[in-house]
Amino acid sequence: MKDLMLAIQSLFEDVLFLPLDALRTLQDSSWWAANGLNWLFMLIVFVAFVYWMKQLKTFNDNNEENRDPKAHSFLGKDADLS
Repeated sequence: MKDLMLAIQSLFEDVLFLPLDALRTLQDSSWWAANGLNWLFMLIVFVAFVYWMKQLKTFNDNNEENRDPKAHSFLGKDADLS
């Protein structure tokens, strides 16, 4: 059992954490390059948010949403709370 745990430790420390170690050493020379992946993720989330808001506006402009208070059971007084 101890050999299995040591193998898992070796896998993570020697293989899977290598990209993170490289980012840690890169941070000393360039903060922007080390955080480039974070900026990429933030850009993807921002683009998805803008697309989502555009789609909501499209559906709102076409009056495709049922805005009746009883259209959704969780909004009305008759909601089943069981």
